[in-house]
Amino acid sequence: MREAIENGPAPGARRWAWLARWAPLVVFALALPGQWLLLANPGYFSHDELQWAAFAGRDGPIAWSSWTAIDAFQYRPLTFNLWLWLSRQLFAQPQAFHLLLVVWGAGNAALACALARRFGVATGPAIAGALVFALGPFAAYTHGWVGTLGDLLWLSCALLAGLAVARTRRPALAAAAAIACPALGLLAKEAAAAIPLLLALAWAFDGRKRTWAAATVAASAVLVAYLALRIGVLLHAPREGTQYALGAGHVPLRWLEYQLFAFVPTVFETFNTLSRGLDGRIVVAAALWLTLLATLWRSAPRLAALFLLGGLAALAPVLPLGSSWNHYGYGFAALTAPVVAAAWPRAPRWGRAVIALAAVLCLWHGANVMRTLRHVGQVQAVFSPALAQAVAAQARPGHSAPLRLRPAADAEGWIFARLTHDIPEYDGVAIGPRVQLVAAGAAAELEIAADGRLHPAR
Repeated sequence: MREAIENGPAPGARRWAWLARWAPLVVFALALPGQWLLLANPGYFSHDELQWAAFAGRDGPIAWSSWTAIDAFQYRPLTFNLWLWLSRQLFAQPQAFHLLLVVWGAGNAALACALARRFGVATGPAIAGALVFALGPFAAYTHGWVGTLGDLLWLSCALLAGLAVARTRRPALAAAAAIACPALGLLAKEAAAAIPLLLALAWAFDGRKRTWAAATVAASAVLVAYLALRIGVLLHAPREGTQYALGAGHVPLRWLEYQLFAFVPTVFETFNTLSRGLDGRIVVAAALWLTLLATLWRSAPRLAALFLLGGLAALAPVLPLGSSWNHYGYGFAALTAPVVAAAWPRAPRWGRAVIALAAVLCLWHGANVMRTLRHVGQVQAVFSPALAQAVAAQARPGHSAPLRLRPAADAEGWIFARLTHDIPEYDGVAIGPRVQLVAAGAAAELEIAADGRLHPAR
């Protein structure tokens, strides 16, 4: 891989030499304030956080997720048990919960920078690439939504595996790291199935070293054992929602959505990238993507190959799914952002302009995602307590009709659809079927204002 990145001193290398030792720490220190909007979020984003807080409870024994329930469609005991424990400890303090995720995300960005440096990326580009990853739309969503713990976990495992193998010359140690990290990653989320593919690419692009070969074989053995136990469940088990429906026909569309999403800064979630068809935004995004690929090819053809093949490997477990999501592209962004940054020293002037434009769009898009997450959190911090209070006030013997809620004309209905979906309880008040969200114009007892407050419906 170094052959694709290094070929003598990069322009400006001496200017950045003093940062070489501390580059990952610099990324960590800059990524934290860059995510201030997430740190200042007073609430939560969706029903997942509210559900798991109810599952965790406020006292008494926690009903832990089973480590042996391999027949469950979502077998993620590491993620689920960590989520239960953290919900018990932190749910009542949303900003503390968000602080944990932001610090963790900044740590992943620092690891991405360290790995890029191991592969020969110059200090400045490695820092810049890691920061564009950390503050871009894929990571902003992942670091701002508590429901993405599994994505943080599996990417940490992948990055640690890469660093461990890159640092050793002993195949046995490389194999040990490649057994431990993917095993933990698969206990966190199925997306960790990408790790053996990524290790194989590292072997192909980094001189076909014995350490990468040993790591690839070891990680592949872990994945084969996992699939031997789980493949039937993954393919045939009942699942909730069309987003988990598998199909080879989904692959081209999912791939296109992940490629273009970062360059469409007005779209909040990946699955809406093409919701308006091939309009002007998509044409511009596609033109920028193609020009960026040409820049990588002009700088070093192996970088263009790594951008395409590495991105495909990172996305391989999620491309057959029925919908795309920002957090599904977390590993994709962690790989492609440093690869693009690596092209900077060799890129022609026009190519640097393309890289800079792509970085600006990613950062702008990430800021938009953070603003939306904070906005939803502000609404949730008002709405959920008000809803619990309203449900508790309505409860009386013999009354079984649900409390009907109607979003006001200026309220964002999608927010309240998520915040009322299958919530067992909130703040000790049972919710569940006792609440019904109705469409605009329908009869209702309460109307939801845009800021989450509840008023008697007229």
